[in-house]
Amino acid sequence: MTTPTNIAPKDIQTYFAKYQGDKYVEGWASLWDSDNLPWDRGFPNPALEDTLIQRAGTIGRPIVQDGQRRKALVPGCGRGVDVLLLASFGYDAYGLEYSATAVDACKKEEKENHSRYRVRDEKVGEGKVTFVQGDFFDDTWLREIGVPRNGFDVIYDYTFFSALNPELRPKWALRHTELLAPSPAGNLICLEFPRHKDPLAPGPPFASPSEAYMEHLSHPGEKISYNDKGLVNADPLRESSKAGLERVEYWQPERTHTVGQGENGAIHDRVSIWRRRD
Repeated sequence: MTTPTNIAPKDIQTYFAKYQGDKYVEGWASLWDSDNLPWDRGFPNPALEDTLIQRAGTIGRPIVQDGQRRKALVPGCGRGVDVLLLASFGYDAYGLEYSATAVDACKKEEKENHSRYRVRDEKVGEGKVTFVQGDFFDDTWLREIGVPRNGFDVIYDYTFFSALNPELRPKWALRHTELLAPSPAGNLICLEFPRHKDPLAPGPPFASPSEAYMEHLSHPGEKISYNDKGLVNADPLRESSKAGLERVEYWQPERTHTVGQGENGAIHDRVSIWRRRD
């Protein structure tokens, strides 16, 4: 495996051209191994924090009536900052990364910067933090942490969808139906980014307009066609598949990372919440 050195964000697409299909995980692992992290912001997106506060009525409380803590998953969690934020709200939070180096970085972040993530409600307390190495599409890591399929009450996807080659999007959507708890307990939170990018521009990150989330999550595992402009061929009259997720909330966040804003500060990002239809 070729180890990159000092890859500028503008060159990331050229680098990932060597890692097609399922080999994409090797590309990300190589970046971690070289400590080359052009996407790392160093702190959680404020849109997630606002969502956990403002949409608590939709997502549900971190502790259920029997006293059990609900489980939250962050696939492709980076340095684990979102995992630590979720734990500070009271969820037992799990961060998944393919790279062993990334998992080590997560544990280092927890050890050195835990104090940044204050407990939000002393009555609720802090949830457990677990970082695990594994392939999102494989069940090995689930067995390692002792969580069954459909065992996560909250899943947070920020830059994971946009990091994947669009060819993997049907597989990405299907996997969420395998991990998310039944409705209404299970909620998939998608921070949709980058919505404003030219759909024909190379990635990662790949352009991720809201219509792409809608088509793929409504028809998980199914091939979704894209037109010559790089946009999904959305059919508003097409019914969702039986296993499709339902979008229950959708809005423009008040705050987000600057990379999700225009030059004038206009917010391009959107947040959506999805549930199984069972």
